[in-house]
Amino acid sequence: MSVLAPTLEAFFSERLIGQRQASPHTIAAYRDTMRLLLAFAAERVGKQPSKLEVSDIDAPLVGAFLDHLESDRGCGVRTRNARLSAIRSLYRYAALRHPEHAGVIERLLAIPPKRTESAIVTFLIEEEVEALLAAPDLATSTGRRDRAMLMLGAQTGLRASELTGLRCGDVHLGAGPHVSCMGKGRKQRITPLTGPTVAVLRTWLDERGRQAEGPLFPTRTGGHLSRDALERRVAKHVAQATHTCPSLGTKRVTAHVLRHTAAMRLLQAGVDTSVIALWLGHEQVETTQIYLHADLAIKERALARTKPLDAKPGRYRPPDTLIAFLEAL
Repeated sequence: MSVLAPTLEAFFSERLIGQRQASPHTIAAYRDTMRLLLAFAAERVGKQPSKLEVSDIDAPLVGAFLDHLESDRGCGVRTRNARLSAIRSLYRYAALRHPEHAGVIERLLAIPPKRTESAIVTFLIEEEVEALLAAPDLATSTGRRDRAMLMLGAQTGLRASELTGLRCGDVHLGAGPHVSCMGKGRKQRITPLTGPTVAVLRTWLDERGRQAEGPLFPTRTGGHLSRDALERRVAKHVAQATHTCPSLGTKRVTAHVLRHTAAMRLLQAGVDTSVIALWLGHEQVETTQIYLHADLAIKERALARTKPLDAKPGRYRPPDTLIAFLEAL
């Protein structure tokens, strides 16, 4: 067996699971990266994966692998960078165990991630949120479950995995109502609940049965909803809500958009971005800056403070319909 094989096994068992206590999602992402990389390297080098050496998977091979992800597998730049991050993490660990391969490892670690375009986040305005919450059929248990789930997501900004992983015992509706969840990076987070959300959840829990360890939003068989199932429920209700709120049809609404919506609600209410970062469980406050870029009202208020003293108030309006047509091209 090569040096690489036991190093890879130790990386997962000792570093990720034992030392970092990485989440199952992180372990699965790293596992998939390594499976793809080893299969690609085995084909290129002509060795079985267990026979590959650290020097076989060098910077040129990893560069070719990253190009393969984009050109042959159709991966985006963000996926490409995530795969590179996993490989670099493995080789930083390998550098401590095998200094004799320092040259190969150093050149591989020097591969930079690709820059990506920062798109403005999508979020729902109040009319769209109301239409979405009115879409589930409250005559059915599934509809009542979905309404409670959508309302909780739009109010708290929980991640999709956090939302589907909630248990009944994670919801506290007494004094200081809140929901408790294990967030990204195994961080416990507590998020307060508003009065309307409390009322909907109390009704749902009475129907659901207050089984502390049971899923808050169960499937028909009693298990936790999967991420794909959650996205299908969101898509179904968005399609229904589009009939009453056509602007929803112009947006790509996912479960993560509910998280963005919660953040924008807080921002528009004047909440500081550092508090929003704590609310959402962001590792760094800078991550929350994306919502400042997305809020046109904040930019317009800033512009109003800096406009010339002799400028007329209000937005610019073209003086003629023909000019307006030309400027719209």
